[in-house]
Amino acid sequence: MSDSDRTEQRRDPAAPATDGPGATDRAPEVRDELERLRASIDNIDAAVVYMLAERFKCTQRVGRLKAEHQLPPADPAREGRQIARLRELATEARLDPAFAEKLLNFVIAEVIRHHETIARES
Repeated sequence: MSDSDRTEQRRDPAAPATDGPGATDRAPEVRDELERLRASIDNIDAAVVYMLAERFKCTQRVGRLKAEHQLPPADPAREGRQIARLRELATEARLDPAFAEKLLNFVIAEVIRHHETIARES
């Protein structure tokens, strides 16, 4: 399968066609609704990025505090409590708790990496 074939397979089937046959066959209401929904998604994505940036500012301060007091970069007990808490929140929000856990594990791994770097540099 060529790269162009794989790209074609990933394309959103509801997306308005931008070229080729049927490009003008989409109802304007559908295009307008897609644009509105995608604008909302873009806003949410921006909020997520800024919230993650704020979270990492806090965890950087935690990393400096841990380094100053020779505390380990990872705290498995805290991480376990956070995962359980996030899974519960995800369930309440009707988000797959397994997905939420994967996301938090990814973030935690990055935080620990930052804490290890801060500890080495101290």
